[in-house]
Amino acid sequence: MTLLLLITFAIGLDLLIGDPRSLPHPVVFIGRMISFLEKSWNRGTDSQRKRRGFLLTATVVIGVWGVSWSVLALLTAINVWLGLVAELWLLATTLAIKGLADAGRAVAVPLANGDLPGARQALSMIVGRDTAALDEAEITRATVETVAENTVDGITAPLFFAVIGGAPLALAYKAINTLDSMVGYRNERFEKFGFASAKLDDIANWLPARITACCLWLGGILLALVANKPLRWRGALRATCQEAPRHPSPNAGWPEAMVARLLGVQLGGLNTYQGAISRRATLGEPLAPLNVTHIGGTIQLMHVGWLLFMGLMGLLWVGVR
Repeated sequence: MTLLLLITFAIGLDLLIGDPRSLPHPVVFIGRMISFLEKSWNRGTDSQRKRRGFLLTATVVIGVWGVSWSVLALLTAINVWLGLVAELWLLATTLAIKGLADAGRAVAVPLANGDLPGARQALSMIVGRDTAALDEAEITRATVETVAENTVDGITAPLFFAVIGGAPLALAYKAINTLDSMVGYRNERFEKFGFASAKLDDIANWLPARITACCLWLGGILLALVANKPLRWRGALRATCQEAPRHPSPNAGWPEAMVARLLGVQLGGLNTYQGAISRRATLGEPLAPLNVTHIGGTIQLMHVGWLLFMGLMGLLWVGVR
């Protein structure tokens, strides 16, 4: 039960302080490693780049797992409590519950006050799309999509791997996620070199994304029946299974489609990236016009969803044991 207790305390630590900028963060070091190796290895023919991309993925993921496991083993050998405290801190760094909720509220507050420039500026800090011309509905849509998608990347998937293999495996997952965010692009520079990183990220998130969608659905039922929230949970699970595959990502569509269905809004549509228009398949139905209240609703669903997810993982862990 020690691992489950550590994960629980790590959740509490993340909710309390988030990611203070004054403390070193493992993902920063992972990013620096990826950047250094990418500059050295991303060259040559397409086949060479693809092979070196596989080597990059293996080096970073195995290296992060190995270093974190070794450090924790060494600290535990020195003092058991020192090892436990170190693993607690490392587990907390893999989570972004407070950070994700704060990012959503940072957009919602100026938007609720009619400050569109302020909301656009806050949104630009968390999305890659162009935000300068977005109205309230589009700002809301971008925020809802980001919070829904990152519920998996920033919360439930790290919890999933933490329960299986503690801090070393959770950090290995963060390495996979960071690799995808840095080199997993379909452009001339990264299409071949980042192929392995993008595919491994798809594999790592496959099961957590689908479990998260189910937990969001159950959370929607609880909020509707217990807290009397106007959530449309009937038929949401079936509709999500039908709509999620439309998303260009094999995993992001699951939490996004579920949140869209529960809120009774439509996500997806046209996005602009550095002036280039990108069309995304629509998810959900526009039963209500998108507005700032849907950001708060998404954050509520995020919290109930990860709580149910962690409860489910805990029950499975105890059952296996």
